[in-house]
Amino acid sequence: MSQPSPQDLSPTPIALPQRQLDVRHAVALCVGMVVGAGIFKTSPMVAGALSSSTELYLAWAFGGLLSFVGALCFAEMASSFPDTGGDYFFLRRAYGQRLGFLFAWSRFAVIHTGSMALLAFVFGDYLAQVVDLRSYLGEYASAVLGAGLILLLTGLNLLGLRVGMGTQVGLTSIVLGGLMLLGLGAAVHVGGGQPPQTALAVADAGRQSWGLALVFVFLAYGGWSDAATLSAEMRDQKNGIKRALWWGLLLVSGLYLLANWAYLQVLGLDGLARAQAPAAELMRAVFGRPGELLMVAIVSLTALSVMNAILIAGPRTTYAASRDVAGALRLARWDAKRGTPTAAVLATSGVALGLVVFGALTRGGFATMVDYLSPVYWFFLTLSALALIVLRRREPAVHRPYKVPLYPVLPLAFAGCCLYLLWSSLVYVRAGAMVGVAVLALGALLLLPLRKLASPPDQAA
Repeated sequence: MSQPSPQDLSPTPIALPQRQLDVRHAVALCVGMVVGAGIFKTSPMVAGALSSSTELYLAWAFGGLLSFVGALCFAEMASSFPDTGGDYFFLRRAYGQRLGFLFAWSRFAVIHTGSMALLAFVFGDYLAQVVDLRSYLGEYASAVLGAGLILLLTGLNLLGLRVGMGTQVGLTSIVLGGLMLLGLGAAVHVGGGQPPQTALAVADAGRQSWGLALVFVFLAYGGWSDAATLSAEMRDQKNGIKRALWWGLLLVSGLYLLANWAYLQVLGLDGLARAQAPAAELMRAVFGRPGELLMVAIVSLTALSVMNAILIAGPRTTYAASRDVAGALRLARWDAKRGTPTAAVLATSGVALGLVVFGALTRGGFATMVDYLSPVYWFFLTLSALALIVLRRREPAVHRPYKVPLYPVLPLAFAGCCLYLLWSSLVYVRAGAMVGVAVLALGALLLLPLRKLASPPDQAA
């Protein structure tokens, strides 16, 4: 397969971002991109894979450290090759168009849609705590609630009614307040002399599975790869993004450690591992029913916010990539009246609903969706980490306002960790992981008959 020339893949003039962000703005955006509903659901899976509170803290601290290293790698590529396509553009430039479009397929069929289904289960699990549907729907209550939210958001987006940026910022503030509220609840619990409901360590060697634990930890840290692309908009080209990522991920890591400390102080390790909605259960134990209702509302709003953001950005990525593939024009239709890529929105929602049904049938729900998207996510993140080395060697003359320190040690270390997590997400082979890999393979097969990969309209000569 011939590699495209750098000229063929140069970013378009209209897509070049303006350098207008200072460190404070970038820190706020970084935190908003990373912190989501995942922390309210992933901690039980991590606790179930480890045997002590110390191991739990180490896992979350390591997650923050590795995310920071990965973000530095993305920061170099984003500052050197600024483009609105982000990692899609990096992969195309390093490995060619077909690999780039396979990544776009993975976002449509696995990563974005799997994330929507995953958040639908978070929403359903928490809302099922206060809305008694289990007596009618049994174990499918969470899936029904989550599917209902996807349908609602789809309708709003097709009508052109989207949550604005100001509302998104407000919802991010709410989730940060929710994490602080967990810390307050645990402080009240400890201050009242109350012990954890279960022990902080268990004598079960079979629970010490670091690979599985880290898969869930890094799910909660997901989003930093998008945050790293802010480097193209930093006023300080050399050190701005490094400082923003350092403070942003340090703040996120601190909040995640606070949340897990709170879970452990109230629920204990086994209690956390068994919890379906740990934040709500913590608040109920400390503040009673009003505290539980408040936390369910916070988590529900958080899930709604992130799912809405995915439903806005995801179909637009699909729309843009479809323009580049001859024969994929059905998804490259823009509804000028509504201001939305209608076909791509409907396709994204349809796949997400199918995944909710799949998660419900496997009875794994949230965990099944993590299995589904994790192998694909870590496969492309490994390629992205190595793309930095490929681009350094292939295009040494490109101006790089920021360079990763300790090159090539840090990029190779990050790529190695990504490979370990890819292996970890596959070694515990479940239905979700097998289906996710199969869907990615289907995307590769769909690309075979496409003899011509067209350039985007705005790049065509």
